[in-house]
Amino acid sequence: MYSYENRIRAVKLYIKLRKRTAATIHQLGYPTKNSLKSWYLQYERSRDLPAAYVRSRSKFSHEQKKLAVDHYLTHGCCIAATMKALGYPGRGTLAAWIDELHPESRQRVVGKAASVPQSPELKKMAVLELCTRQGSAQAVAQKLGVSRPTLYNWKDRLVGREAPASMKRRKDSPPEPERAELERQVESLRRDLQHLQLEHDLLKKANEILKKDLGVDLLLLTNREKTLLVDALRQAHSLSDLLMELDLARSSYFYHRARLQVADKYAGVRRTIADIFELNRRCYGYRRIHASLSH
Repeated sequence: MYSYENRIRAVKLYIKLRKRTAATIHQLGYPTKNSLKSWYLQYERSRDLPAAYVRSRSKFSHEQKKLAVDHYLTHGCCIAATMKALGYPGRGTLAAWIDELHPESRQRVVGKAASVPQSPELKKMAVLELCTRQGSAQAVAQKLGVSRPTLYNWKDRLVGREAPASMKRRKDSPPEPERAELERQVESLRRDLQHLQLEHDLLKKANEILKKDLGVDLLLLTNREKTLLVDALRQAHSLSDLLMELDLARSSYFYHRARLQVADKYAGVRRTIADIFELNRRCYGYRRIHASLSH
């Protein structure tokens, strides 16, 4: 808290230095930037400063204060959890509110209480009750008169972090034989789904590329046609799965793939025939197309 003389001196120097905040604070060694600006605004309104320094009113309403304290008391008495859930206030402010509204919980809020050494027997009993509990760990901690983190610290020291904090069987966890059977069924369904997806993709590509009906028997396609389908689906499925589904030998696939990559010497003629067919409303037969090519 600064005296009247210190505050008025800071404001007058601030005005003299043409409202240069950093220069004023550097020369005086005080106050903060926000305090200096606040003092200057008070001086501008009344051409003077109040003789006594008046602390600004709290920015939190009584309802907000009560809501924060109620949340603290009903959610495990954890200051950090209340601050995270509500977004306010600071740790010290919340501790002061709890001390004001519920002084009986002051020892759990302000500072660290002097720890009372516990016997090894009590710690072992607490850890045993924690690991074999049927309820929550918080209930066990309250029953023993310690905090929940203290209870887990005892467990870590006595049995290690790897040991489960509760040895009770979970209701939603099936026995080991049933779990293995479920995993086997899931894997079988996954393989069936993958096979159906592969078959669907092959039929769809046969319709798009080869203009085949969706009900075509893929095994009756020529090796060249099968090679075209494999190349079209190499990005979505493995080569071995595609070859097995189409009953195509690997050597046959690479043979036809090499032939397909050789430049087609009639590619220009094919394009010309397609253009003639399209320009004549797709009405020309092979005789009229041949005649058009001869001219």
